[in-house]
Amino acid sequence: MHRLARTGGTAELLRWLAGRAEGWAGLVGPDGTVLHAAARTAGAMVPDVAGLVAEGASALTERGVQAYSLDTGAHTALLFPLSAGDPAAPVLAVVTPRPVAAGFATLLADVVLPLSLCRQAETLERKRRRVDLAESRGREAVLHLLMTGQLSVAQQVAGALRPRLPDPVRVCVVECSGDGRDEVARVCGDVDGGRSWIVRCPVYARHLILVMPAEERAPDPGVAATDETVAARVGDCVVGVSEPVPLADTATGYRQAFHALAVARELPGRHARFGVSPDSALVVGPDGHRWADELLNPLLTHVPRRAQDPGSQELLATAASWLAFASHATDHLKVHRNTLAARLRFIGELLGLDLHRLADQSALDLALRVRATPALPCTPEPAPPAPYGPGPGPGTSKAARGLDDILRRPAVRDWADQQLAPVQGAEETLRTWLGCEGRLGPAAAELGISVPGARKRLTRLETALQRSLLRPPSARYDLWLALRARDLAP
Repeated sequence: MHRLARTGGTAELLRWLAGRAEGWAGLVGPDGTVLHAAARTAGAMVPDVAGLVAEGASALTERGVQAYSLDTGAHTALLFPLSAGDPAAPVLAVVTPRPVAAGFATLLADVVLPLSLCRQAETLERKRRRVDLAESRGREAVLHLLMTGQLSVAQQVAGALRPRLPDPVRVCVVECSGDGRDEVARVCGDVDGGRSWIVRCPVYARHLILVMPAEERAPDPGVAATDETVAARVGDCVVGVSEPVPLADTATGYRQAFHALAVARELPGRHARFGVSPDSALVVGPDGHRWADELLNPLLTHVPRRAQDPGSQELLATAASWLAFASHATDHLKVHRNTLAARLRFIGELLGLDLHRLADQSALDLALRVRATPALPCTPEPAPPAPYGPGPGPGTSKAARGLDDILRRPAVRDWADQQLAPVQGAEETLRTWLGCEGRLGPAAAELGISVPGARKRLTRLETALQRSLLRPPSARYDLWLALRARDLAP
Protein backbone atom coordinates (compact mmCIF):
# COMPACT_ATOMS: atom_id res chain seq x y z
CA MET A 1 0.00 0.00 0.00
CA HIS A 2 2.76 2.44 0.93
CA ARG A 3 4.74 1.50 -2.18
CA LEU A 4 1.72 2.27 -4.37
CA ALA A 5 1.25 5.60 -2.59
CA ARG A 6 4.85 6.59 -3.40
CA THR A 7 4.88 5.42 -7.01
CA GLY A 8 1.33 5.54 -8.37
CA GLY A 9 -0.52 7.98 -6.12
CA THR A 10 -4.29 8.12 -5.79
CA ALA A 11 -5.10 6.29 -9.04
CA GLU A 12 -2.96 3.23 -8.20
CA LEU A 13 -4.25 3.03 -4.64
CA LEU A 14 -7.88 3.06 -5.82
CA ARG A 15 -7.13 0.44 -8.47
CA TRP A 16 -5.55 -1.77 -5.81
CA LEU A 17 -8.53 -1.22 -3.47
CA ALA A 18 -11.01 -2.12 -6.23
CA GLY A 19 -9.10 -5.38 -6.74
CA ARG A 20 -9.12 -6.22 -3.06
CA ALA A 21 -12.84 -5.39 -2.85
CA GLU A 22 -13.61 -7.28 -6.08
CA GLY A 23 -15.83 -4.34 -6.96
CA TRP A 24 -15.67 -0.54 -7.24
CA ALA A 25 -13.63 2.10 -5.36
CA GLY A 26 -13.68 5.88 -5.75
CA LEU A 27 -13.11 9.29 -4.20
CA VAL A 28 -16.32 11.31 -4.14
CA GLY A 29 -16.79 15.02 -3.48
CA PRO A 30 -19.35 16.33 -0.98
CA ASP A 31 -21.77 17.11 -3.84
CA GLY A 32 -21.63 13.56 -5.21
CA THR A 33 -19.10 14.27 -7.97
CA VAL A 34 -16.75 11.34 -8.63
CA LEU A 35 -13.20 12.72 -8.42
CA HIS A 36 -11.32 9.45 -9.02
CA ALA A 37 -12.65 5.92 -9.55
CA ALA A 38 -11.47 2.44 -10.39
CA ALA A 39 -13.30 -0.89 -10.96
CA ARG A 40 -11.97 -4.45 -10.89
CA THR A 41 -13.87 -5.48 -14.02
CA ALA A 42 -15.88 -3.74 -16.72
CA GLY A 43 -19.07 -5.25 -15.30
CA ALA A 44 -18.46 -4.21 -11.70
CA MET A 45 -21.42 -2.58 -9.97
CA VAL A 46 -21.25 1.26 -9.99
CA PRO A 47 -23.43 2.66 -7.21
CA ASP A 48 -25.80 5.59 -7.26
CA VAL A 49 -22.96 7.80 -6.07
CA ALA A 50 -24.95 10.98 -5.45
CA GLY A 51 -27.63 9.23 -3.38
CA LEU A 52 -25.08 7.14 -1.53
CA VAL A 53 -22.95 10.12 -0.53
CA ALA A 54 -25.97 12.20 0.46
CA GLU A 55 -27.24 9.44 2.74
CA GLY A 56 -23.78 8.66 4.09
CA ALA A 57 -22.93 12.32 4.78
CA SER A 58 -26.15 12.76 6.67
CA ALA A 59 -25.49 9.63 8.74
CA LEU A 60 -21.86 10.57 9.42
CA THR A 61 -22.88 14.05 10.59
CA GLU A 62 -25.81 12.97 12.72
CA ARG A 63 -24.07 10.04 14.42
CA GLY A 64 -20.59 11.54 14.62
CA VAL A 65 -18.94 8.33 13.41
CA GLN A 66 -15.76 7.81 11.39
CA ALA A 67 -17.26 5.35 8.89
CA TYR A 68 -20.58 4.28 7.43
CA SER A 69 -21.77 1.09 5.72
CA LEU A 70 -24.91 0.46 3.74
CA ASP A 71 -26.22 -2.83 2.35
CA THR A 72 -27.61 -2.52 -1.20
CA GLY A 73 -28.95 -5.96 -2.09
CA ALA A 74 -26.07 -8.22 -3.05
CA HIS A 75 -23.45 -5.54 -2.30
CA THR A 76 -22.25 -3.48 0.65
CA ALA A 77 -21.17 0.15 0.32
CA LEU A 78 -18.50 1.43 2.76
CA LEU A 79 -17.80 5.16 3.23
CA PHE A 80 -14.80 6.70 5.01
CA PRO A 81 -14.27 10.51 5.06
CA LEU A 82 -10.66 11.47 4.31
CA SER A 83 -10.80 14.24 6.93
CA ALA A 84 -13.05 13.72 9.95
CA GLY A 85 -15.07 16.77 10.86
CA ASP A 86 -14.56 18.56 7.53
CA PRO A 87 -17.82 18.54 5.52
CA ALA A 88 -15.97 19.65 2.37
CA ALA A 89 -13.50 16.75 2.46
CA PRO A 90 -13.82 13.95 -0.14
CA VAL A 91 -15.18 10.57 0.91
CA LEU A 92 -13.65 7.18 0.10
CA ALA A 93 -16.50 4.99 -1.22
CA VAL A 94 -16.04 1.26 -1.84
CA VAL A 95 -18.66 -1.22 -3.11
CA THR A 96 -17.91 -4.90 -2.44
CA PRO A 97 -20.02 -8.10 -2.74
CA ARG A 98 -21.70 -9.41 0.38
CA PRO A 99 -20.56 -10.74 2.74
CA VAL A 100 -17.71 -8.30 3.38
CA ALA A 101 -14.39 -10.12 3.70
CA ALA A 102 -12.96 -10.36 7.18
CA GLY A 103 -10.58 -7.50 7.96
CA PHE A 104 -11.59 -5.47 4.87
CA ALA A 105 -13.07 -2.62 6.92
CA THR A 106 -9.80 -2.41 8.89
CA LEU A 107 -7.87 -2.31 5.62
CA LEU A 108 -9.99 0.65 4.44
CA ALA A 109 -9.39 2.48 7.70
CA ASP A 110 -5.64 1.98 7.23
CA VAL A 111 -5.64 3.19 3.61
CA VAL A 112 -7.42 6.48 4.43
CA LEU A 113 -4.24 8.20 5.69
CA PRO A 114 -1.95 7.42 2.71
CA LEU A 115 -4.83 8.16 0.34
CA SER A 116 -5.38 11.54 2.00
CA LEU A 117 -1.65 12.35 1.83
CA CYS A 118 -1.52 11.36 -1.86
CA ARG A 119 -4.44 13.62 -2.66
CA GLN A 120 -2.89 16.55 -0.79
CA ALA A 121 0.43 16.04 -2.58
CA GLU A 122 -1.29 15.88 -5.96
CA THR A 123 -3.29 19.04 -5.18
CA LEU A 124 -0.10 20.88 -4.22
CA GLU A 125 1.62 19.66 -7.39
CA ARG A 126 -1.24 20.95 -9.54
CA LYS A 127 -1.05 24.33 -7.79
CA ARG A 128 2.73 24.44 -8.28
CA ARG A 129 2.32 23.76 -11.99
CA ARG A 130 -0.28 26.52 -12.27
CA VAL A 131 2.09 28.94 -10.51
CA ASP A 132 4.97 27.89 -12.80
CA LEU A 133 2.74 28.33 -15.86
CA ALA A 134 1.59 31.76 -14.67
CA GLU A 135 5.19 32.86 -14.11
CA SER A 136 6.25 31.49 -17.49
CA ARG A 137 3.40 33.34 -19.22
CA GLY A 138 4.27 36.50 -17.29
CA ARG A 139 7.90 36.35 -18.44
CA GLU A 140 6.76 35.66 -21.98
CA ALA A 141 4.49 38.73 -21.82
CA VAL A 142 7.37 40.90 -20.58
CA LEU A 143 9.58 39.68 -23.45
CA HIS A 144 6.78 40.42 -25.94
CA LEU A 145 6.47 43.97 -24.58
CA LEU A 146 10.23 44.46 -24.87
CA MET A 147 10.24 43.12 -28.44
CA THR A 148 7.52 45.60 -29.42
CA GLY A 149 9.28 48.55 -27.75
CA GLN A 150 6.84 49.03 -24.85
CA LEU A 151 9.63 49.49 -22.30
CA SER A 152 7.77 51.21 -19.46
CA VAL A 153 4.91 48.67 -19.46
CA ALA A 154 7.42 45.80 -19.55
CA GLN A 155 9.26 47.19 -16.51
CA GLN A 156 5.99 47.60 -14.61
CA VAL A 157 4.94 44.01 -15.30
CA ALA A 158 8.44 42.71 -14.52
CA GLY A 159 8.40 44.48 -11.14
CA ALA A 160 6.46 41.59 -9.60
CA LEU A 161 9.01 39.01 -10.82
CA ARG A 162 12.71 38.50 -10.34
CA PRO A 163 15.34 39.43 -11.29
CA ARG A 164 15.15 43.11 -12.17
CA LEU A 165 15.40 43.84 -15.90
CA PRO A 166 18.99 44.92 -16.63
CA ASP A 167 19.93 47.79 -18.92
CA PRO A 168 21.96 47.55 -21.17
CA VAL A 169 21.67 43.88 -22.05
CA ARG A 170 23.00 41.05 -24.13
CA VAL A 171 20.39 38.68 -25.57
CA CYS A 172 21.33 35.01 -25.63
CA VAL A 173 19.44 32.26 -27.49
CA VAL A 174 20.10 28.68 -26.37
CA GLU A 175 18.94 25.86 -28.63
CA CYS A 176 18.29 22.69 -26.59
CA SER A 177 17.75 19.13 -27.72
CA GLY A 178 14.54 17.19 -27.22
CA ASP A 179 12.69 18.00 -24.00
CA GLY A 180 15.72 19.33 -22.13
CA ARG A 181 14.65 22.97 -22.02
CA ASP A 182 13.71 22.92 -18.32
CA GLU A 183 17.03 21.36 -17.34
CA VAL A 184 18.99 23.86 -19.46
CA ALA A 185 17.01 26.71 -17.83
CA ARG A 186 18.08 25.41 -14.42
CA VAL A 187 21.72 25.24 -15.58
CA CYS A 188 21.53 28.79 -16.94
CA GLY A 189 20.14 30.07 -13.63
CA ASP A 190 22.89 28.29 -11.65
CA VAL A 191 25.71 29.48 -13.91
CA ASP A 192 24.49 33.08 -14.00
CA GLY A 193 23.64 33.36 -10.33
CA GLY A 194 20.05 34.42 -11.09
CA ARG A 195 21.05 37.66 -12.85
CA SER A 196 19.49 36.86 -16.24
CA TRP A 197 15.86 37.07 -17.33
CA ILE A 198 15.15 33.54 -18.63
CA VAL A 199 12.17 33.00 -20.96
CA ARG A 200 11.00 29.86 -22.77
CA CYS A 201 10.62 30.93 -26.38
CA PRO A 202 6.93 30.91 -27.44
CA VAL A 203 7.85 30.36 -31.10
CA TYR A 204 10.56 27.68 -31.11
CA ALA A 205 9.89 24.85 -28.66
CA ARG A 206 13.61 24.06 -28.26
CA HIS A 207 14.80 27.62 -27.61
CA LEU A 208 15.52 29.48 -24.38
CA ILE A 209 15.95 33.25 -24.47
CA LEU A 210 18.18 34.92 -21.87
CA VAL A 211 18.19 38.70 -21.36
CA MET A 212 21.52 39.10 -19.56
CA PRO A 213 23.28 42.15 -18.10
CA ALA A 214 25.67 43.51 -20.72
CA GLU A 215 28.52 43.83 -18.26
CA GLU A 216 30.18 40.64 -17.12
CA ARG A 217 30.45 39.75 -13.45
CA ALA A 218 33.56 40.51 -11.44
CA PRO A 219 36.54 39.20 -13.44
CA ASP A 220 37.71 35.76 -12.40
CA PRO A 221 40.52 34.18 -14.44
CA GLY A 222 39.11 30.71 -13.80
CA VAL A 223 35.49 31.41 -14.80
CA ALA A 224 34.24 31.79 -18.39
CA ALA A 225 31.32 33.95 -19.51
CA THR A 226 27.81 32.66 -18.84
CA ASP A 227 27.06 31.72 -22.45
CA GLU A 228 30.38 29.90 -22.90
CA THR A 229 29.90 27.99 -19.64
CA VAL A 230 26.39 26.88 -20.63
CA ALA A 231 27.67 25.62 -24.01
CA ALA A 232 30.44 23.70 -22.22
CA ARG A 233 28.25 22.19 -19.48
CA VAL A 234 25.31 21.14 -21.68
CA GLY A 235 26.86 18.94 -24.32
CA ASP A 236 24.04 19.04 -26.87
CA CYS A 237 23.00 22.72 -26.83
CA VAL A 238 23.99 25.56 -29.18
CA VAL A 239 24.36 29.17 -28.00
CA GLY A 240 24.21 32.49 -29.86
CA VAL A 241 24.80 35.87 -28.18
CA SER A 242 24.15 39.45 -29.29
CA GLU A 243 26.20 42.59 -28.92
CA PRO A 244 25.45 44.82 -25.90
CA VAL A 245 22.26 46.77 -26.70
CA PRO A 246 19.97 49.09 -24.70
CA LEU A 247 17.02 47.35 -23.07
CA ALA A 248 14.71 49.24 -25.45
CA ASP A 249 16.49 47.49 -28.38
CA THR A 250 15.83 43.95 -27.13
CA ALA A 251 14.29 43.06 -30.51
CA THR A 252 17.56 43.99 -32.24
CA GLY A 253 19.50 41.96 -29.69
CA TYR A 254 17.26 38.96 -30.33
CA ARG A 255 17.83 39.14 -34.10
CA GLN A 256 21.58 39.34 -33.54
CA ALA A 257 21.55 36.37 -31.16
CA PHE A 258 19.49 34.32 -33.63
CA HIS A 259 21.98 35.07 -36.41
CA ALA A 260 24.85 34.11 -34.09
CA LEU A 261 23.00 30.84 -33.36
CA ALA A 262 23.04 29.96 -37.07
CA VAL A 263 26.83 30.40 -37.06
CA ALA A 264 27.30 28.46 -33.80
CA ARG A 265 25.66 25.34 -35.29
CA GLU A 266 28.65 24.97 -37.62
CA LEU A 267 31.33 25.53 -34.94
CA PRO A 268 32.94 22.78 -32.83
CA GLY A 269 32.40 24.78 -29.63
CA ARG A 270 28.67 25.30 -30.41
CA HIS A 271 28.95 28.91 -29.29
CA ALA A 272 29.16 32.22 -31.20
CA ARG A 273 28.79 35.94 -30.58
CA PHE A 274 27.32 38.30 -33.13
CA GLY A 275 29.94 39.93 -35.35
CA VAL A 276 30.04 43.71 -35.52
CA SER A 277 27.82 44.92 -38.34
CA PRO A 278 26.00 48.24 -38.71
CA ASP A 279 22.21 48.17 -38.70
CA SER A 280 20.60 49.34 -41.93
CA ALA A 281 18.35 51.64 -39.87
CA LEU A 282 21.41 53.64 -38.77
CA VAL A 283 22.61 54.63 -42.26
CA VAL A 284 19.44 55.92 -43.91
CA GLY A 285 19.81 59.48 -42.57
CA PRO A 286 17.09 62.09 -42.02
CA ASP A 287 15.57 61.39 -45.43
CA GLY A 288 15.15 57.77 -44.40
CA HIS A 289 13.30 58.76 -41.25
CA ARG A 290 10.97 60.99 -43.25
CA TRP A 291 10.38 58.20 -45.74
CA ALA A 292 9.58 55.71 -42.94
CA ASP A 293 7.16 58.17 -41.32
CA GLU A 294 5.41 58.73 -44.63
CA LEU A 295 5.16 55.00 -45.36
CA LEU A 296 3.83 54.08 -41.91
CA ASN A 297 1.58 57.11 -41.41
CA PRO A 298 -1.67 55.33 -42.50
CA LEU A 299 -0.93 52.59 -39.98
CA LEU A 300 0.13 54.93 -37.16
CA THR A 301 -2.99 57.07 -37.52
CA HIS A 302 -5.44 54.20 -38.05
CA VAL A 303 -8.52 54.30 -35.81
CA PRO A 304 -10.54 51.05 -35.72
CA ARG A 305 -14.19 51.33 -36.66
CA ARG A 306 -15.27 48.82 -34.01
CA ALA A 307 -14.07 48.34 -30.45
CA GLN A 308 -13.11 44.71 -31.12
CA ASP A 309 -11.00 45.54 -34.20
CA PRO A 310 -7.20 45.77 -33.73
CA GLY A 311 -5.83 49.26 -33.24
CA SER A 312 -2.67 50.89 -34.50
CA GLN A 313 -0.29 49.41 -31.90
CA GLU A 314 -1.69 45.91 -32.33
CA LEU A 315 -1.32 46.09 -36.12
CA LEU A 316 2.26 47.36 -35.78
CA ALA A 317 3.07 44.46 -33.43
CA THR A 318 1.45 42.03 -35.89
CA ALA A 319 3.53 43.34 -38.80
CA ALA A 320 6.78 43.22 -36.79
CA SER A 321 6.07 39.70 -35.52
CA TRP A 322 5.18 38.37 -38.98
CA LEU A 323 8.29 39.89 -40.58
CA ALA A 324 10.43 38.33 -37.85
CA PHE A 325 8.79 34.91 -37.49
CA ALA A 326 6.75 34.37 -40.70
CA SER A 327 4.07 31.73 -40.08
CA HIS A 328 5.33 31.20 -36.52
CA ALA A 329 3.89 34.62 -35.66
CA THR A 330 0.67 32.81 -34.71
CA ASP A 331 2.54 31.25 -31.76
CA HIS A 332 4.19 34.55 -30.88
CA LEU A 333 0.98 36.60 -30.99
CA LYS A 334 -1.30 33.79 -29.72
CA VAL A 335 -3.75 34.27 -32.61
CA HIS A 336 -5.32 31.93 -35.19
CA ARG A 337 -3.71 31.78 -38.63
CA ASN A 338 -6.89 33.17 -40.21
CA THR A 339 -6.72 36.15 -37.85
CA LEU A 340 -3.09 36.72 -38.81
CA ALA A 341 -3.90 36.50 -42.54
CA ALA A 342 -6.78 38.97 -42.18
CA ARG A 343 -4.62 41.45 -40.30
CA LEU A 344 -1.83 41.21 -42.88
CA ARG A 345 -4.31 41.79 -45.70
CA PHE A 346 -5.58 44.89 -43.91
CA ILE A 347 -2.06 46.18 -43.24
CA GLY A 348 -1.17 45.77 -46.92
CA GLU A 349 -4.30 47.69 -47.95
CA LEU A 350 -3.58 50.49 -45.48
CA LEU A 351 0.02 50.93 -46.62
CA GLY A 352 -0.48 50.18 -50.31
CA LEU A 353 1.98 47.26 -50.14
CA ASP A 354 1.87 43.77 -51.58
CA LEU A 355 3.18 41.76 -48.63
CA HIS A 356 3.57 38.66 -50.81
CA ARG A 357 6.56 40.37 -52.51
CA LEU A 358 9.98 40.40 -50.89
CA ALA A 359 10.57 43.96 -52.11
CA ASP A 360 7.62 45.34 -50.15
CA GLN A 361 8.39 43.13 -47.16
CA SER A 362 11.92 44.57 -47.09
CA ALA A 363 10.59 48.11 -47.33
CA LEU A 364 8.17 47.57 -44.42
CA ASP A 365 10.83 45.87 -42.31
CA LEU A 366 13.26 48.75 -42.84
CA ALA A 367 10.57 51.34 -42.07
CA LEU A 368 9.66 49.64 -38.78
CA ARG A 369 13.30 49.41 -37.75
CA VAL A 370 13.97 53.03 -38.69
CA ARG A 371 10.97 54.11 -36.64
CA ALA A 372 12.32 52.19 -33.63
CA THR A 373 15.76 53.84 -34.00
CA PRO A 374 16.34 57.40 -32.71
CA ALA A 375 17.23 59.84 -35.49
CA LEU A 376 20.90 60.84 -35.43
CA PRO A 377 21.99 64.49 -35.65
CA CYS A 378 21.93 65.78 -39.21
CA THR A 379 25.36 65.83 -40.88
CA PRO A 380 26.09 67.28 -44.31
CA GLU A 381 26.68 64.68 -46.97
CA PRO A 382 26.94 64.70 -50.75
CA ALA A 383 23.68 64.71 -52.63
CA PRO A 384 22.72 61.32 -54.05
CA PRO A 385 23.62 60.82 -57.70
CA ALA A 386 21.08 60.77 -60.47
CA PRO A 387 18.99 57.61 -60.80
CA TYR A 388 20.88 54.73 -62.32
CA GLY A 389 20.39 51.02 -62.65
CA PRO A 390 17.21 48.98 -62.99
CA GLY A 391 13.92 50.62 -62.20
CA PRO A 392 11.34 49.31 -59.78
CA GLY A 393 9.79 45.99 -60.62
CA PRO A 394 6.23 45.77 -61.89
CA GLY A 395 3.61 46.11 -59.21
CA THR A 396 5.94 47.80 -56.74
CA SER A 397 4.09 50.31 -54.56
CA LYS A 398 4.78 54.04 -54.54
CA ALA A 399 6.23 53.88 -51.04
CA ALA A 400 8.58 51.02 -51.98
CA ARG A 401 9.65 52.91 -55.10
CA GLY A 402 10.52 55.89 -52.86
CA LEU A 403 12.95 53.60 -51.09
CA ASP A 404 15.31 53.76 -54.08
CA ASP A 405 16.24 57.36 -53.27
CA ILE A 406 17.24 56.26 -49.77
CA LEU A 407 19.29 53.35 -51.08
CA ARG A 408 21.35 55.69 -53.31
CA ARG A 409 22.89 57.45 -50.29
CA PRO A 410 26.68 56.95 -50.10
CA ALA A 411 26.41 55.66 -46.51
CA VAL A 412 23.89 53.04 -47.60
CA ARG A 413 26.13 51.97 -50.51
CA ASP A 414 29.05 51.53 -48.10
CA TRP A 415 26.82 49.51 -45.80
CA ALA A 416 25.69 47.34 -48.74
CA ASP A 417 29.30 46.65 -49.80
CA GLN A 418 30.10 45.57 -46.26
CA GLN A 419 27.08 43.25 -46.13
CA LEU A 420 27.88 41.56 -49.44
CA ALA A 421 31.67 41.34 -49.09
CA PRO A 422 31.59 37.82 -47.54
CA VAL A 423 29.61 36.36 -50.48
CA GLN A 424 31.77 37.46 -53.38
CA GLY A 425 31.80 34.62 -55.85
CA ALA A 426 28.53 33.17 -54.56
CA GLU A 427 26.28 36.11 -55.29
CA GLU A 428 24.40 34.24 -58.02
CA THR A 429 22.88 31.80 -55.53
CA LEU A 430 21.87 34.64 -53.23
CA ARG A 431 20.33 36.70 -56.04
CA THR A 432 18.42 33.72 -57.39
CA TRP A 433 17.03 32.79 -53.97
CA LEU A 434 15.95 36.37 -53.23
CA GLY A 435 14.54 36.72 -56.75
CA CYS A 436 12.33 33.69 -56.01
CA GLU A 437 10.92 35.51 -52.96
CA GLY A 438 13.10 33.48 -50.60
CA ARG A 439 11.48 30.15 -51.62
CA LEU A 440 13.83 27.19 -51.76
CA GLY A 441 12.03 25.04 -54.35
CA PRO A 442 11.77 27.68 -57.14
CA ALA A 443 15.34 28.82 -56.42
CA ALA A 444 16.65 25.26 -56.83
CA ALA A 445 14.78 24.92 -60.14
CA GLU A 446 16.16 28.26 -61.35
CA LEU A 447 19.71 27.19 -60.45
CA GLY A 448 19.24 23.76 -62.02
CA ILE A 449 20.12 21.87 -58.83
CA SER A 450 18.22 19.79 -56.27
CA VAL A 451 16.48 21.30 -53.27
CA PRO A 452 18.98 19.69 -50.81
CA GLY A 453 21.78 21.12 -52.95
CA ALA A 454 20.27 24.61 -52.77
CA ARG A 455 19.83 24.23 -49.02
CA LYS A 456 23.51 23.30 -48.64
CA ARG A 457 24.57 26.35 -50.64
CA LEU A 458 22.46 28.63 -48.45
CA THR A 459 23.83 26.96 -45.31
CA ARG A 460 27.36 27.77 -46.52
CA LEU A 461 26.23 31.34 -47.15
CA GLU A 462 24.90 31.51 -43.57
CA THR A 463 28.35 30.62 -42.28
CA ALA A 464 30.05 33.16 -44.55
CA LEU A 465 27.59 35.95 -43.72
CA GLN A 466 27.26 34.96 -40.05
CA ARG A 467 23.53 35.44 -40.46
CA SER A 468 20.48 33.16 -40.48
CA LEU A 469 18.87 32.78 -43.92
CA LEU A 470 16.72 29.64 -43.86
CA ARG A 471 14.98 30.12 -40.49
CA PRO A 472 13.28 33.31 -39.34
CA PRO A 473 14.35 35.81 -38.15
CA SER A 474 16.20 35.86 -41.46
CA ALA A 475 18.70 38.32 -42.91
CA ARG A 476 16.98 38.21 -46.31
CA TYR A 477 15.49 41.71 -45.94
CA ASP A 478 18.89 43.29 -45.32
CA LEU A 479 20.42 41.30 -48.16
CA TRP A 480 17.66 42.31 -50.58
CA LEU A 481 18.23 45.96 -49.61
CA ALA A 482 22.00 45.56 -50.03
CA LEU A 483 21.65 44.03 -53.51
CA ARG A 484 19.17 46.72 -54.51
CA ALA A 485 21.54 49.44 -53.31
CA ARG A 486 24.36 47.88 -55.31
CA ASP A 487 22.20 47.69 -58.45
CA LEU A 488 21.30 51.38 -58.09
CA ALA A 489 24.95 52.47 -57.73
CA PRO A 490 26.48 54.19 -60.78
